[in-house]
Amino acid sequence: MNAEALIIGAGPAGLTAAIVLAQRGRQVMIVDAQAEGANTSRAAVVHARTLEVLEPYGVADRLTAHGIPTPVFTIRDRDQVLVPVPFGGLPTAYPYTLMISQADTEAHLLARLQELGGKVIRPARVTRVEQDADGVTATLEDGQQIRAAYLIGADGLNSTVRQSAGIGFTGGTYAESFVLADVRLSGGVPQNEVILYFSPAGLVVVAPLRGGLHRIVATVDQAPKEPGIPFVQHLLDTRGPEAEPARVQELIWSSRFRVHHRIADTYRRGRLLLAGDAAHVHSPAGGQGMNLGIDDAVHLGETLARVLDGEPDSLLDSYAATRRPQAEQVVALAGRLTKLATAAAGHRVLRNLLLALAGRIPAVRTRLAWRLSGLNRRHAA
Repeated sequence: MNAEALIIGAGPAGLTAAIVLAQRGRQVMIVDAQAEGANTSRAAVVHARTLEVLEPYGVADRLTAHGIPTPVFTIRDRDQVLVPVPFGGLPTAYPYTLMISQADTEAHLLARLQELGGKVIRPARVTRVEQDADGVTATLEDGQQIRAAYLIGADGLNSTVRQSAGIGFTGGTYAESFVLADVRLSGGVPQNEVILYFSPAGLVVVAPLRGGLHRIVATVDQAPKEPGIPFVQHLLDTRGPEAEPARVQELIWSSRFRVHHRIADTYRRGRLLLAGDAAHVHSPAGGQGMNLGIDDAVHLGETLARVLDGEPDSLLDSYAATRRPQAEQVVALAGRLTKLATAAAGHRVLRNLLLALAGRIPAVRTRLAWRLSGLNRRHAA
C-alpha cells in the first residue's frame, strides 16, 4: 500500500478529511488535478457548525482571525426587510456567519495539513479507480498507480470516483445561470450583514469580505462568461437597495456557472467513499454547500480512522446512512429559498406579506438561524 487512505480532490472537503486522518496518525495521501491556485473561489460563507467541527483540528481560530463575523442574515425585497435572521443568540462560541473567501479557507486548511506532515500532490489527474477485496488502485493520467486501503472521492460535481463506483447522482439542473463577483461598493449596503434580495428577475446575495469588498451572487437567465461592471451594476440596480443604491466602484473577479441540485444515491460503495460536492450539489442560496462538505469530511475522517484502527468496517455504512439525510435537508432548504426568491411578479405581494408576518415570530427566526448555521446537525455528530 502507498497509503491507508487516498483522497482525490484538495478542495475544502478533501483537505479537511486529510487533516482529520493525519491528526489521528493515519497514513494519508491527497492528490488534485489542478495546479496550485487554479481553483476558483466560489464559497465565501463559513457557518457556526463548521467552525465547531473544525475547532479540534486547529483550524477554527485561523479562520476567525481572517474572516469577517456577520451576526445577521436578512431576506429583503429591495428596501423591505422580510425576514431578519439574527445569529447572536445561538448557543455557540461562533454566533455569526463568518465571511471568508474559499481561497483563504483552503489556504488555512492546507497550512494545517502541512504542519501535520501532509502535502497535496498536484497536478495529478486520476483517470481510473478500481477496487478489490484488499484495497483500491487509482491510476493517474501519466500511468502511475497509487494503492490504498480506502479511497475518498472529494473530487466535485464530475467526480471520477463516483462515476467509477457506478453511483447515481440523482437530481437536475437549474434553468438559470449563477453569477459570482467580488466587487468594491459604495452606497447603501451594510458592512456587517449578509443580505438575500428577492426579485422577480432572480435572487441576488450581497455579503461583505475583507478589504472592503463584497461578494455578489445572483441568478440570471443568460450571463457573459466574465461579467463586467455594467452587468453587475444592472443586477444591483434592478434587485438591490433603492433608497440608497449600491454602486460598483471596482470589479476584482467575476465568473458564471451552472448549478445542479443532485445527491449521490449512496455515499459508499465498498472501499470507495464520497464527501463534499462529489456527494451533493445545490443552489448557493443560504451558503450551505462548502459547509456541509466540511462537515461530511470531519465525520468521514473520524469514522475511517476508527476503521483503520481496527473497528468494524460497517461503521462506514453508518457514515453513509447518516450524512445523506443531512444533504437532503440542505438541498431542500436551498431549493425553497431559490424558489421563493424567484417567485413570479403576480405572487410577490402575497409572498412578501406572508414572509414579513412569519419574520415577526421569534420561533421562526430562531429555527431558520439554527438551520442556516448548521447547528441543527449537531445531533448527527
